[in-house]
Amino acid sequence: MTQTIYKILPRTLWEAAKDQGRLDGAPVDLSDGFIHFSTSAQVRETAARHFSGQSDLLLVAVDPAPLGEALRYETSRGGALFPHLYGSLPVEAVLWVEDLPIGPDGHHLFPGSMR
Repeated sequence: MTQTIYKILPRTLWEAAKDQGRLDGAPVDLSDGFIHFSTSAQVRETAARHFSGQSDLLLVAVDPAPLGEALRYETSRGGALFPHLYGSLPVEAVLWVEDLPIGPDGHHLFPGSMR
């Protein structure tokens, strides 16, 4: 069984990806040469560290199975293994997309299925 991976994106990037049929990545992804993803255990810290205070974000859930060998788990923050995609993300691999609003406490509110 493959574990769902997650990408936090500004709404505008997701809208462009849907139109193109693929996501080539956010500016940081393009700069690093791969698309950064997080596991369910990592995504809240990713939101807090890299997207603090940002609104109009989406949480994109991805099935890693169709990504094949282009998806690699590599050591990153704190020695943890993070999923990195060396290539574009086909929109067909996306399981669901949900808003990622900011709550009254200033932290992002994750979908009910992830609470």
